Amino acid sequence: MKKYLFILTFIFSTFIFSQTDSSKLQISVLTCSPGNELYSIFGHTALRVIDSTYGIDIVYNYGTFDFNDPNFLMKFTRGKLDYFLSQEYTSDFFANYLYEGRTITEQVLELSSQQKKDILQTLIKNLDGNNKFYKYDFLFDNCTTRIRDLLKKNTAFSCNTSLVKPNTTFRNMLYQYLDSGNMSWSKLGIDFLLGSKIDRKVSIEESTFLPDYLMFAIDSFNSKNQFINNRKIYPATSLITSSKNNQPLLVFSIVLLIVAVLYFLYQPKAQNILYKLSATLVLITGLLGLVLLFMWFGTDHKSCANNYNLLWALPTNIIGFYLILKKSKHKNIYFHVVTILTFIVLCLWFVLPQQFNIAFLPFTLCLGFCYNSITRHS
Repeated sequence: MKKYLFILTFIFSTFIFSQTDSSKLQISVLTCSPGNELYSIFGHTALRVIDSTYGIDIVYNYGTFDFNDPNFLMKFTRGKLDYFLSQEYTSDFFANYLYEGRTITEQVLELSSQQKKDILQTLIKNLDGNNKFYKYDFLFDNCTTRIRDLLKKNTAFSCNTSLVKPNTTFRNMLYQYLDSGNMSWSKLGIDFLLGSKIDRKVSIEESTFLPDYLMFAIDSFNSKNQFINNRKIYPATSLITSSKNNQPLLVFSIVLLIVAVLYFLYQPKAQNILYKLSATLVLITGLLGLVLLFMWFGTDHKSCANNYNLLWALPTNIIGFYLILKKSKHKNIYFHVVTILTFIVLCLWFVLPQQFNIAFLPFTLCLGFCYNSITRHS
């Protein structure tokens, strides 16, 4: 199929650059509704190009990556995986998304002959060799921002109408989709891995990093300018279901309750159980802290930098766990210090530059009990 698409593209590009009439050429923005998996929960954007003269109907997709890429998992984790522009027949594109139960909205653009040629020239250039590859950034360089920038460069389109409430942050925008999809555990994971950089206010243009918001921006621009010829909806029978996950806040609150009960029971058996549980949590938080350091300094994921979760997920707890195992005389000094640090973090919880997931609050309080219990264990 790729061979036929290449031939079609060659014929298409030759025709486009030689013709003077592009009345049979139609370019539209496709916006796919959110799916029920984390990778699809925020939706998708692509471009559709139709030329009825030659029977060409192709989708250009900037959201493609190769599972067969050498060291795929490591590259993906470190943010070094190349994404690229690809082509596929519109019928195949539609079939995939409609099968998943995802609606597709098509905005047919009202463009001049020159604008159509400029867009096609950009797409064809981006398909050539290494031009098609780019380093994906979830917030600032993704399948949607690529199409937004292409429209800005080659048409009169601009993002000049605010689509979000004042002081809305990137994190707030992500919450909108994660909450509607009942993805409380995925939300917890995102809040853990992404640092304070996503807690700044989004600009009007930055808000269009999400497919729905680019679609809204195009609609808004059209209300002031003749930019959309028409708008079509391809509805699907929804297969998306909201999963009933256990809420992290409830789970961690139960853990806190158990730890608190053990903490205030002075029977030796209860204290021994708490000591072992505390040592386990020390090890877990130490490992989590190492993960955060790796995501900050060992990857290209800019959004993972400046992560204040390191104030409770202490990498130094690996050392603390070692002190517990060795029954070191320095154990009490270390855990007295981290108990005080935990108390300070709890006091500053709502004023730090990063918005923490509320479920981490009872968990951090639980850590405070655990640290203190270690200091009083003989």
